Amino acid sequence: MHYRNGREAKNGDTIIQIENGKVKNLGVLFNATAGNDYCNGSIAPIHGIAGACMCDCLHIDDVNAMLAAQGLDKRPEGK
Repeated sequence: MHYRNGREAKNGDTIIQIENGKVKNLGVLFNATAGNDYCNGSIAPIHGIAGACMCDCLHIDDVNAMLAAQGLDKRPEGK
């Protein structure tokens, strides 16, 4: 099974479903079985589509940099 761009699809992938040129769903692929690229699998939603004021948002790369600056980008060592 493959995505629209030819990339191999795997259960557990985070995916975006596009319909009529618009994002329909965003989530995690599950219950997909090999051998079929159509009507195959389900999406467990992880986020709804909502309006956003840019002054309330940050780019993910900037968030990652802030976490790294505070030493929060790495998991603490086990005890």
